[in-house]
Amino acid sequence: MKKLSLLLTCLFLSFSASAEKLDIKFALKYGMIKEKGLSVQEKFQLVKDLGYDGIEVNAPSGNREQLKAASEATGLPIHGVVCSTHWKLQLSDPSPEIRAKGLEGFKQAIKDAKFYGASSVLLVPGKVRKGTSFQECWDRSIAEIKKALPLAKELGINILLENVWNDFLTRPEDTLKYINELEAERVGSYFDIGNTVRYNPPASWPPVLGNKIMKLDVKPYLLQPEGGNVWKGFKAKIGQDSNDWPAVCKALKEINYSGWATAEVGGGDKKRLKEILTNMRKVFSH
Repeated sequence: MKKLSLLLTCLFLSFSASAEKLDIKFALKYGMIKEKGLSVQEKFQLVKDLGYDGIEVNAPSGNREQLKAASEATGLPIHGVVCSTHWKLQLSDPSPEIRAKGLEGFKQAIKDAKFYGASSVLLVPGKVRKGTSFQECWDRSIAEIKKALPLAKELGINILLENVWNDFLTRPEDTLKYINELEAERVGSYFDIGNTVRYNPPASWPPVLGNKIMKLDVKPYLLQPEGGNVWKGFKAKIGQDSNDWPAVCKALKEINYSGWATAEVGGGDKKRLKEILTNMRKVFSH
């Protein structure tokens, strides 16, 4: 009888854990708003009226005063910024001059995040390419990021590394090792769920990274037939993809993830933005 009671208790706890929904705040990237004829403030108001919890902007940018004013006027928070210089001025570039300019842009992004009241900067740390091996990308970018850590700590801004198609940090194990080498509490993962489908199952990341996953980028990816154009996979809609959302949600629940999930997909008008939010809510309801 005791064994039966214990079994039933375990089953109940298991069911409760699986039934409990993730505590998610939904956002989108500012550049996705394509509704015509709107001011910056009207764009923010549209996003808020649709039901989004926040927004993410590029930084540095030329309209930060307008963006901050729009956020304050509408009450829609800018929860994070995306470093706008990390592709053009890579922190892993062979040129010390380019790396220095990239670091300058990255530091300004950290300052802008503070200006907006955001909590993080999304950073692509580098790219493996001609003239930059995997190890060189690792060493150069680590060295540059370390130079920005005192500023991030002073301003209370998290540096979150996004996994992208850069032939670098495409495995959760490498990502964890990289984060740990920086030895800073304010460095974590900006886990892009769709970007990893081509390399490994998204659900394999949370068990490895645990609480190092601080924010999520929501992107669909549909695996393509062998020999097909791999970039076409990003044309899928959220939920009509190869992401395996039930497994992703289960893995996120097991690390007690809660926080931001930001859409990074093709934007559009009011109708399209509403569709994106509806699809996000659906996939995170598992």
